[in-house]
Amino acid sequence: MTDSSGAIDAGHDAAFEFVKGLAFELSAGKIDLPSFPDVAVRVRRALADDRTTVEQVTRIVGSEPALAARLMKMSNSAMLNRSGKPVSDLKAAIARMGYNMVRSAAISFAMAQIRASVNLKAVEKPLNELWTYSTHVAALCYVVARKQTKLNADEAFLAGLLHGIGKLYILSRCDKHPVLFANEEALNQVIRDWHASVGKAILENWEMSPSLIDAIGDQEDIERTHEGAADLTDVVICANMMAAYFDQPADLELNMQNVAAFGLLHMDAPTTLATVDECREEVEALKTALG
Repeated sequence: MTDSSGAIDAGHDAAFEFVKGLAFELSAGKIDLPSFPDVAVRVRRALADDRTTVEQVTRIVGSEPALAARLMKMSNSAMLNRSGKPVSDLKAAIARMGYNMVRSAAISFAMAQIRASVNLKAVEKPLNELWTYSTHVAALCYVVARKQTKLNADEAFLAGLLHGIGKLYILSRCDKHPVLFANEEALNQVIRDWHASVGKAILENWEMSPSLIDAIGDQEDIERTHEGAADLTDVVICANMMAAYFDQPADLELNMQNVAAFGLLHMDAPTTLATVDECREEVEALKTALG
C-alpha cells in the first residue's frame, strides 16, 4: 500500500526545488520557451524592428510553408475578411492582417509545434486544454477591446493568446521534474503562484510592448485599479473571467462583483452578460481562425 502522506511530502519537496530553479531563472533573465521554432523567432525579431517592411516579413513567413498556410487561413477567415473578398498571395494577407495578427499567427504555429513535441507527451492533455482556453480568452479580449475601449483590438487579441504562456513554460518542464508532475495539487499550486511572473519574463525577453508585458504580469490582480481609461490589463482580466464562466452566467455575475477592471471598462453585470451572448459566434470564428 502506498504511503499517501509520503507522496504528498515528496510532491511538495519537488515543488520547492522547482520554484527555487524558477526564481533563479527569473533573476538571471534566462526564462524562454524551449523548442520554439526558428521561423517564429525570426518573425518575432523582425516585427520588433520598426524598420521591417512587409516584403521582409513575407520572405520570412514564406520560408515555412506550414506557417504561411496558417497565416493565409487566418487572413481569409470570417474574423479578418469582413469584405468577403479572399486574398491569394502572402504579401496581401500580411498587409490585411497587420503585424499584431501576424505575431499571433506565428505564436499559434509555434504553440502547435511545442504541443506536438515528443518530450511533452506526458502533458499533452493539459497543453491542449491550455491552448483551447487561450484562444477563447484571446477572442474575448478582441471583442471587449473593440466594443468597450479605444485600444488596439489586435494587440488585445495577442495579449489573450499569450496570457497563459507562463503556464506553458512550466508544463514544458515536465520531463525534467517527474516527481512534481506526478503530484497534481503541488503542480497546480506552482502554476497558480508563478505563471504570471514567468509569462512576464518571457515577454520581456521577447521585447514585447510594455502594455503587453504589464497585462500578462498583472493578470491575476483582480483588485487592481488606476486613474484614467481602461487599459490592456483590464481587458485581459475581464476576458479571462468571462472565459472561465462563459456558460455559467450566474457564477460570472457573482465573481465579477469585486473586480475593478469591469468598472473601468464600464461593464456592469447586464452589459457583461449581454456581451457574452452577443459575441458567441464571433468567438467561435476567432477560435477557428487560430486553428
